[in-house]
Amino acid sequence: MIRLLIVDDSALMRRFLGRIFEAEPDFEIATARDGAEALQAMSEFRPQVVTLDIAMPNMDGLACLDRIMVEHPCPVVMVSALTEHGADETLRALQMGAVDFIPKPQGTISLHAEELAPLIVERIRAAASIKVRTSRRLAERVRFRAGPQTPRSPSVRAVTSSSRTDARLPDDCVVLIGASTGGPPALDAVLSALPEGFAWPIVVAQHMPAAFTGPLSRRLDKLCALSVVEVTGPTPIEAGTVYIGRGDADVLLTRRNKVLTAISAPADPEHRWHPSVDRLVRSAIDNVPAERLIGLLMTGMGNDGAAAIAELRALGGHTIAEAKQSAVVWGMPGELVKLGGAADVIGLPHIGGRLLELAQWR
Repeated sequence: MIRLLIVDDSALMRRFLGRIFEAEPDFEIATARDGAEALQAMSEFRPQVVTLDIAMPNMDGLACLDRIMVEHPCPVVMVSALTEHGADETLRALQMGAVDFIPKPQGTISLHAEELAPLIVERIRAAASIKVRTSRRLAERVRFRAGPQTPRSPSVRAVTSSSRTDARLPDDCVVLIGASTGGPPALDAVLSALPEGFAWPIVVAQHMPAAFTGPLSRRLDKLCALSVVEVTGPTPIEAGTVYIGRGDADVLLTRRNKVLTAISAPADPEHRWHPSVDRLVRSAIDNVPAERLIGLLMTGMGNDGAAAIAELRALGGHTIAEAKQSAVVWGMPGELVKLGGAADVIGLPHIGGRLLELAQWR
């Protein structure tokens, strides 16, 4: 049985989520009305996964998350309003250790139940299987427990395949990044390692709603030396800039007057997740020689991007998969490795450095 703790000050929302999981045979459910009740339930119920609202009285979701990650670390999924303010707070929560988020239903909740229930169950079930890394918030956790010894934080080493190449790549390469669950902090880690004036443009397909990709791009722009922008219309791409695909749409590369341009296209219903990594990579293959493309697939559920990036490698492009040791969910990069499509399999702390190696940064 999967022990799920639902934390929300709205009785309606607690009932909505409760009914969804009561219909599942492998879930045991407890509820809490605010952060204070949640912390008590963490000790008594000992959940394997938590859904956590952000705006609550007495103790809000961010303060509660902070305590959970120090005192009772386990996978936490934020329940987020589809607003800019809700997006900013959710991104903060992901940085603090939450593993995923689900958007709150808009309008009459009952009208969305049948549509949302399978997706919510899938996300929570996947979150419950995530092993929260013990290195996160380690020093604070040790102080809380007042233990006599300080455990050593495990490191994540780079793991690369024997087929890796250190040959200089062309000056006009394009880096394509795909990510889903756990992606925002992973993007922060990779992009923050790259200096201002990095040789290549970077185009990102991060699975997210439209309300979140604007705040994500602005957050990354503040944290990184590179310029980070959201693709909302036709945008010629330039070296040293990161282009975040708009949520609920697909980001593609095309040629306009011979200039390589990122565009935001309506979501293709043949692809389940958006922005679609598969669709981004295939549009790049159609417009840029494969040897000038680098495909990077990071943490996320499912297999989006794996087939297209494997195809890119077969055509002569360079490809990287995030290693299992560092990925929050090794679904997408793991599928790429299974297909033999990863030239490099690298732990998250080393991916930025590998991009610099490939660029022969001086």
